[in-house]
Amino acid sequence: MTHGFLILAQFGDAGGGGGAKMLVFMGLLFAVMYFVMIRPQSKQMKEHRNLLASLKKGDEVVTQSGIFGRIYSITDKQVMLEVANNVRIRILKSSIQSQAGASDESAASARGEEKKEEK
Repeated sequence: MTHGFLILAQFGDAGGGGGAKMLVFMGLLFAVMYFVMIRPQSKQMKEHRNLLASLKKGDEVVTQSGIFGRIYSITDKQVMLEVANNVRIRILKSSIQSQAGASDESAASARGEEKKEEK
């Protein structure tokens, strides 16, 4: 935070052409903010939309509140999750965070590859 103030102070000491330097600085600042904050968030939102579009009956998912369940039925905006035998809850489709089996399978396959390399 203080580095930004020091850079601004250096630009303030310049005699002529201070406005052009300030515009260049603001442009660089915007570019950094775009690549550090805006672009990764939009990429993550796109992946979440693709996940929600690919959901189907029988998929195991995790909600944002940490509830694990299997999709019993699905509509455009709502999902009926079966969290235990004959225990079903209705949630918003947008509150699904991830597929439960996807992260477990990738971790298991990675462990399997490590064991093969050791032999």
